[in-house]
Amino acid sequence: MQQSAVPELAHTHTRPIHWVATATAVAGVMALSSLLQPNSATAAQAAGPHTKAAPAAPAPSTAGVDFPITCGPVKAVVQKKATGDLDGDGNPETVAVVHCDAPMGTPPDGVYVLTRAAHSDKPRVVATLLDPKDGDTVSDFAVREGAVVATVLGYSSSDVPRCCPDVTDSAKWQWKNGAFMRSTPAGAHSV
Repeated sequence: MQQSAVPELAHTHTRPIHWVATATAVAGVMALSSLLQPNSATAAQAAGPHTKAAPAAPAPSTAGVDFPITCGPVKAVVQKKATGDLDGDGNPETVAVVHCDAPMGTPPDGVYVLTRAAHSDKPRVVATLLDPKDGDTVSDFAVREGAVVATVLGYSSSDVPRCCPDVTDSAKWQWKNGAFMRSTPAGAHSV
């Protein structure tokens, strides 16, 4: 074994004081970072000196809404829902994924946008984004940045069993020029 030409340095051997100093430094950094967190984000803009911020109405409830879906002897159920301001008016809309409460099988979904009627608390359906007559179902679903995004599961032919969708599409609906426009990101279709 060859001896080092440099004498041993004090910092090459850890001692308990080194661990205490490291732990103290880490705790200090964590404490400082918790004090320097940014403010919470809000969707509302701050009111200027000459404007009053109107309180946003609560998002419409899905309770008691007559959805445009035909279910025969069973009732329609809201499977999923999300809220957000889709048309930029400052009031949130509710988007609901609804299907028939079938005792078996995979019933198709409908995706509906609810809003409040002017000067009323009663919610109403203002748009159908996905018609249950198309036979598709929705897996992932959310409202993000003023748009409705979803993963739509469908069938490549009538020979595919209704239990097992074999087509997956990513869909995005966004309010443009007075209507909801559907777009599918490039490369999102798969079989």
